[in-house]
Amino acid sequence: MIWKRFQLGSPISKVTDAVTVWQTERGIIEISRDTLAVPITLEDQRRGYVFHGQGRLLLDAIVETDEGAVGESVEKQLNEPFLMIGDDEDVQKQLIEASDEDLEKMNYGSQHEFMDRAEDLCDRFFKGRTRQDHRFSANGNCFIFAFQNQTDKLDILLSKDFKMVYKATGLVFVSNRSRVVLKSPSGLVCSNKGKSVIIKS
Repeated sequence: MIWKRFQLGSPISKVTDAVTVWQTERGIIEISRDTLAVPITLEDQRRGYVFHGQGRLLLDAIVETDEGAVGESVEKQLNEPFLMIGDDEDVQKQLIEASDEDLEKMNYGSQHEFMDRAEDLCDRFFKGRTRQDHRFSANGNCFIFAFQNQTDKLDILLSKDFKMVYKATGLVFVSNRSRVVLKSPSGLVCSNKGKSVIIKS
C-alpha cells in the first residue's frame, strides 16, 4: 500500500501540557495534557503524529454575504484518534515517553493496542493517496488533519499559509483570504472581496 512509505515510529509519548497544534485566523486545534502521541515518519524523518486524548477543533465556517451571514462555526470534540501531518515543533517540545498507566487511562491494555488503532487510522487515510499528497505534506507551512466522525468516515482539514480546505459529512468549506466557498445541504455560497453568489438547494 502507498502509505507504507510512511511508517509509525516510536516511542509512544504523551504531551505534558495543553498544546495548540494548529491555528489561523479561521480556526484552532488544541490537544489536552496527557494526550497520547505516536510519530509518523517518512524516509526516517518525523512528519507528524497520530494523537489520542481530549482535544477540540474550532472552525469559523461563516461566509459574510449581501444577505447576511451564511454558515456556522464548527466545533468538534476530538475524543477519538486523529492524524496530523505537518510542522510538529510545538508538540515535540511537550512530549515525554508514555507509561503503561498513561495507556490504561485511555483504555489501552498495551502499547500494541494503541499502535493497532493508529495503524488502522493511517490505513484509512493513506489508502489511495498519491505522491502529490505526500509532497504537499512535506513542504512549507502545510498541515493535513484527518478526524474520525460518526459515519465511520474521515473529516479532512488541509491548511497551507492562508489557504484552507475543510471537508466533512455534508460540508465543504474553502477559504483563501477574501475568497470563500461554502457547500452545505442548504446550498452553495461563493464570496470574493465582498461580492457573493448564493445558490440555494
